[in-house]
Amino acid sequence: MQSIKLYVGNLNYSVSNEDLKELFSNHGEVKDVNIIEGKGFGFVEMGDTTQAEAAKEALDGTEYKGRTMKVNEAYPPRNRTGGGGGGQRRDFQRY
Repeated sequence: MQSIKLYVGNLNYSVSNEDLKELFSNHGEVKDVNIIEGKGFGFVEMGDTTQAEAAKEALDGTEYKGRTMKVNEAYPPRNRTGGGGGGQRRDFQRY
């Protein structure tokens, strides 16, 4: 049995890990909760696919603490390769 991680977005900043654990535990085993502080989103790891799907179906688009939650399956972070920089550096001298 493989656990599934859900993305939970548009959270009220007052929502705690314990709040989410309690809310999602109504739909199955909650293995882990991690709210990204000050960002309004977090992740909930459910016991298996069936439980994760049940939680997603029940909670996506519902209001919780004054905000409408967005619940989706979480995907692994994208590789962020170096980059940017852009163009040549020009040193200007004052005369």
